[in-house]
Amino acid sequence: MISIALPKGRILKEVLPLFKKAGYDFSEILHDERKLKFELIQKGFIVMLLKPFDVPVYVERGSADIGVVGMDVLLERNSDVLNLLDLKLGICRVSVAKPKVKHFNWENGLRVGTKFPNISKKYFECKGINVDTIKLEGSVELAPITGISDVIVDIVSSGETLRKNGLEEIEKICDISSYLIMNRTFFKTRFTEACILVQKIKGAVG
Repeated sequence: MISIALPKGRILKEVLPLFKKAGYDFSEILHDERKLKFELIQKGFIVMLLKPFDVPVYVERGSADIGVVGMDVLLERNSDVLNLLDLKLGICRVSVAKPKVKHFNWENGLRVGTKFPNISKKYFECKGINVDTIKLEGSVELAPITGISDVIVDIVSSGETLRKNGLEEIEKICDISSYLIMNRTFFKTRFTEACILVQKIKGAVG
């Protein structure tokens, strides 16, 4: 059996067709929205549905052999896993945004509202800017509007959410997409299986 950790939410509906194209049909897991672990014995897989930030933790610690996770999570977590393949799904970017009507002297330091304090701190440190990172779990766009932060660092796709909240994207930190990751021990001890799986998925990505 191979255990795989998949992210819950919107990206799951993009991941499953890709795996089906590669010859791994897990579509039956969509029939029970409350269940989090599926033992697909005849297919040789155990599928677990996790919050995206938990996927690399499960893979690093060996509770899952492989996983799918966004590069934003990998950069923020800095987990010790094998980053094997860009699946070219969930393509977007991590960017800095600020209120349209405000201007800042960045040299004086910034308060940054974000779900990604590590990414933010590293980015601004490289630019020589002191930051006070404020870890937020949701509604990051509200932070500068309510005065909690000067700017935000968040995932941007179309930019529509920023515009609707009076914010503008001012700098892109990095492009992101979803990646196939693997536990290091699994790769060493089940090398042939690992390679076959990666090659099939790589073929599906094109």
